Amino acid sequence: MLNLHVRNETARLRAVILGIANQNGPIPTVEEAYDPKSLEHIKAGTYPSESDMVHEMTMFQKVLQKYKVNVYRPELIPDLNQIFSRDIGFVIDDFFVKANILPDRADEWQAIGPIIDQIDPDKLLVAPERAHVEGGDVILWNDYLFIGTYKGADYSSINTARTNLEGVRFLREAFPHKIVKEFDLIKSMTDPRANALHLDCCFQPVGKDKAIIYPGGFRDPADYHYLCTIFSKENLFHITADEMYAMFSNVFSIADDVVVSEQRFDRLNHWLEEHDISVEKIPYHEIGKQEGLLRCSTLPLYRD
Repeated sequence: MLNLHVRNETARLRAVILGIANQNGPIPTVEEAYDPKSLEHIKAGTYPSESDMVHEMTMFQKVLQKYKVNVYRPELIPDLNQIFSRDIGFVIDDFFVKANILPDRADEWQAIGPIIDQIDPDKLLVAPERAHVEGGDVILWNDYLFIGTYKGADYSSINTARTNLEGVRFLREAFPHKIVKEFDLIKSMTDPRANALHLDCCFQPVGKDKAIIYPGGFRDPADYHYLCTIFSKENLFHITADEMYAMFSNVFSIADDVVVSEQRFDRLNHWLEEHDISVEKIPYHEIGKQEGLLRCSTLPLYRD
């Protein structure tokens, strides 16, 4: 059986599923775009090439292996985008939660079937059909379970709204010992600088007591202030709308003193190093054109 254990975002990583970019299909049409940033690059003719994305994910895998992390990869399904493994499931404590994702992405679950088969069935939770939730909206911080959602009445017509209140309720009931806090996020299908696709697009803990945050990603300012009370304002690295667009908050922690970051994130990388966090800088800009980055590409299975 495959052992599971994840209680926060920064404890030493031992096992992870890393997505794949091989044979991920043709460039989507405008009608097939899931998010405004992909749409922007489709229209501009700058959508990333498969070779560039494979190269970037290979660099990521090499860093993970450098730290002796056991890296699992999905099985290849031709013509299917399998980069963002975070969305299809996630681990909370010692349970694996199968997410309810966009119907067009359901085949991605099949690709990790051989990994899921190694998990004790009693440790597998499946969200009810009406409970929408994606892993990018679920952030663990010890006793806290932070969940991004969208509370607008037009939820069903917003393609970038991925986690609903039924999803929040499902997780609250499944993990009653957790302090569950939902965050109402800004959504847009036309402006990538005004769209927090997931919670990790505008917030993520790093280190032992710090976090990266974009206050403009929250529809209710009280949600931002809530996080200020937990992490204290001086421990928060505030990013701009342009930095949120570039995915500054979507880095990935291998340990509380090691972060994998995009090599262009100079201001963030300098701040992390100033706070005694080693930064493994890799190219990931091309994958970022799909409004996902390093955290989105990973599904941690075991942290110390």
